[in-house]
Amino acid sequence: MIKGTPERIAGRREEIINACEKLYQTMRFKEITLKEIGNMVPFSRPTIYNYFQTKEEIFLALFCREYERWTVSLEAIYKENERLTKDELAAKIARSLADRPQLLKLIAMNIYDMEENSRMEQLTEFKRTYRRLIDAFGAIFDKFLVKMPQEERKRLLYMFFSFVFGVYPITNATEKQRGAMRNAGIEFEEISAYELIYGFLLKLIE
Repeated sequence: MIKGTPERIAGRREEIINACEKLYQTMRFKEITLKEIGNMVPFSRPTIYNYFQTKEEIFLALFCREYERWTVSLEAIYKENERLTKDELAAKIARSLADRPQLLKLIAMNIYDMEENSRMEQLTEFKRTYRRLIDAFGAIFDKFLVKMPQEERKRLLYMFFSFVFGVYPITNATEKQRGAMRNAGIEFEEISAYELIYGFLLKLIE
């Protein structure tokens, strides 16, 4: 059992997640180790094991935090608007996600690896967070797409989340990837995450 006040426990947990997030801004997932994360926190590396047993658990916690923040943005769309046209709805949802590049990058990862190397407790919390996100989307669709049959709203949600997995790779191609596409005769078109998400979502709800 972890010793300390709830505030201290929560604070240290956040420090570990923040360290992971900072490393992920400049390093790839496979390059980040518990040692690297331990070098970023003001306490001993063995202390990390009181909170997380693997780096995948830390990434899963970071994922949870990003999902929670996106959920807050979606709930604001629901609460702050009485009516929205389809165009306005697509624009607001697109902006809520495009403003979260860290989340887009995490979504593009192989989530199976994170889940396989995480304890059931952490994985269950991740799924609860995901459930809250889905519920927020459901509330938005029920409110602003009332004329759309419920089964269509469900399909829309599945299609949208399947699409989101590819947003980061398309909008953040590396120079090496661009060079390879040029060599292969593929024309690369620059497009922002917002433009891509907005365009796809508008097509879905129309």
